[in-house]
Parts: sequence; structure tokens; C-alpha cells
Amino acid sequence: MGVRKKQMAERIKEEKKELAFAKLNNCPTSPRKMRLVADQVRGEEVEKALAILRYSTKEASRRLEKLLLSAIANWQAKNEDADIEAADLFVQEIRVDGGRMLKRLRPAPQGRAHRIRKRSNHVTLVLGARNNAS
Repeated sequence: MGVRKKQMAERIKEEKKELAFAKLNNCPTSPRKMRLVADQVRGEEVEKALAILRYSTKEASRRLEKLLLSAIANWQAKNEDADIEAADLFVQEIRVDGGRMLKRLRPAPQGRAHRIRKRSNHVTLVLGARNNAS
């Protein structure tokens, strides 16, 4: 049992060598707005994804562009000997989860109060390489 577990751990470690990820935590944008932009980029090649994000008018696209550039830099740090063009990087996974919620009260008529929920999100971006020419 121990040998099999060790082999499995080594295989997972080798698979992670080709992956690079970046995280953005507590981004003050609602997850719904961020998902609109993230869905456009999911599965795309890195160059095309950067172009989509650069020319998008949404505010969330600026944050995702920086996150994608960070993930590319993380991939380069992991694979110093490999070439980006040869690796053919693509956005393998992009996940937008709800983050911390700030709760505020807004005055309403007749002495009542309405609750305002200022949402934030967590984004996880994973890059993968199509050909494993390391």
C-alpha cells in the first residue's frame, strides 16, 4: 500500500510540473460579474485570452489580465528551460468563487433599514501545456 501511494504521489507531482496557477483573493467585484469575463477566457490559448481581456470593456477583465500574466510568470519560473511558444499554453481551468461579503445598512422609508451586501470573489486560474516539450 505504501509503495503504490508513493508512486501515485510522484505521478501527481510530475503532472503538476506542467501546470501553473495563480490566485486572486478578496477581489471587490461580484462573482457574477467576474464569471461573465472568466467564461470568455476558459479553454482559450494564452495569447488569445490576453487579447480578449485587453480589449474587453468590463472592469473585471483588467484584474483577470493581471492574474493571467502572473500565472504565465509562475509557469516560466517552474519551467526555466522550456519555451512558452513550444509549450502551447492554454487556460485549463478558471474558477470564480464567492469571497467575503461586507454587510451594510441603508436607511429605508418609515424607519426601516435595507441590507446591502457588497460582494467579493476568489479567482483561481490554472494554465496547462498542450504539448509537453520540456
